[in-house]
Amino acid sequence: MNDNLRITSLQNNSVKRVVALQQKSSERRKQCLFVVEGQREIFHCLEAGYVVDTLFYCPELLSSDATLPAAENTIEVSRAVYEKIAYRGSTEGMIAEVRVRSLSLDDLNLGESPLIVVLESVEKPGNLGAVLRSADAAKVDAVIVCDPLTDLYNPNLIRSSIGAIFTVPCVACSSEECIRFLKSKGIRILTAQLQDSELYYETDMTCGTAIVMGTESTGLTNVWREAADAHIRIPMLGQLDSLNVSVSAAILLFEAVRQRLSTAPRQ
Repeated sequence: MNDNLRITSLQNNSVKRVVALQQKSSERRKQCLFVVEGQREIFHCLEAGYVVDTLFYCPELLSSDATLPAAENTIEVSRAVYEKIAYRGSTEGMIAEVRVRSLSLDDLNLGESPLIVVLESVEKPGNLGAVLRSADAAKVDAVIVCDPLTDLYNPNLIRSSIGAIFTVPCVACSSEECIRFLKSKGIRILTAQLQDSELYYETDMTCGTAIVMGTESTGLTNVWREAADAHIRIPMLGQLDSLNVSVSAAILLFEAVRQRLSTAPRQ
């Protein structure tokens, strides 16, 4: 561990690397690293089995009870350097470069009657992060991102998920791969759509279930509509015909939770 290093220059190569990792998905792929800010998020990351390559910390910004997480390298930085590399301000004075760890569909450890969220081509990292927070709260078995338009280690996604990207197994793959996987596991596919659909609370979600959602602008592609076992909708009583995908996900997930709790044997 390099625990005696201190960086004060904004032109230091390590500083430039962190900034590049924050800003460019190509750099994250090239270096096989991504950036996590904040004590809570970093510890969630470690608990999920990720390895912190380098931890940067600013002593004057650390809280009195802060604990530095384990890292291969630990480097102290000046306040000016920290403000240069930080994506957001209130991160408890610590930022980590973490090694990428990609899960595949085969890595998913699904229990009996799993609950899965599938997102097709969701573009906004903030939306995906918010869905992950709901997925964590509902204790889903996995989130599968099909044909992603943002990488799973985008700093906006990590920030908006407040660490749920590490607490919920998350896999990126194609829609075709996902459909084959769900069918092979006997998991019922429910697509959220307005056309030819039934009300979501009249649909059984107690068996193995995958709730599939697309973008707000274009919805799901035909490959999902045709693969679905049922189409479900949230009633829209106003003049607009759609909700934010993260709001829709929360509504549908907690209906699944309600159904499962109501049918679970009493202790």
